[in-house]
Amino acid sequence: MTVVLIVGVTIALTVTTYDHTSPRAARDKASGPVAGPVDCRKAKCVALTFDGGPSPTTPRLLDILKREHLHATFFVQGEGHIGKYPEILRRISDEGHEIGNHTWNHKVLTQIDADEARQELTRTQNAIEKITGTKPILMRPPQGRTNRKVAKVCEELGLAQVLWSVTAKDYETTDSALITKRVLDQTDRDGIILLHDLHKGTVPAVPGILKALKQRGYTIVTVSQLVAPAKPQPGMVYRP
Repeated sequence: MTVVLIVGVTIALTVTTYDHTSPRAARDKASGPVAGPVDCRKAKCVALTFDGGPSPTTPRLLDILKREHLHATFFVQGEGHIGKYPEILRRISDEGHEIGNHTWNHKVLTQIDADEARQELTRTQNAIEKITGTKPILMRPPQGRTNRKVAKVCEELGLAQVLWSVTAKDYETTDSALITKRVLDQTDRDGIILLHDLHKGTVPAVPGILKALKQRGYTIVTVSQLVAPAKPQPGMVYRP
């Protein structure tokens, strides 16, 4: 009995808590019309998101999305990306995609203090605004790691946190067929797909992913479209 109690206490002490909701729950609590062509209260929606760009492979991805008349959410990174490829970021914005903040140096925000976390996000916000004219309202914490400290900083900066339900782990493989299979095996209604447009096998997998999702009746949307008519709330974690 003593061992069980000790284990229970240890687990309780290591659990991180923060305010979170699902896209569906957020929609259910909201009212009013959806300002856009897709109402995910009626359509079978899934959000498509890309982390870590912009990069030299992003234009090919944008070509694919443009051909399919689809929009995605891009969580962009500062160091080596925004400053290096401003014209690609501008194109992402100009073509109607949603842009989110993925920090400047991809530091794990739970492992640094609040001031440094704030700097990671603020620097990226300012860089995005300088290029596109608009500051993001969404962010994705590196490695999906967040806690109440991170949530408080995000709330101060007007950023909602977005996690995911589908990951292809495309950072560990160049096999486009495997990436496709992993995405399709995990996707369900109201899910959020995480991919990285900078990895070699990812962009070649996208056409097949899009085709299969459409065949299964999915409507592909941005994160904000997925939660509409709810508005992303600063500090809140959205995860399916």
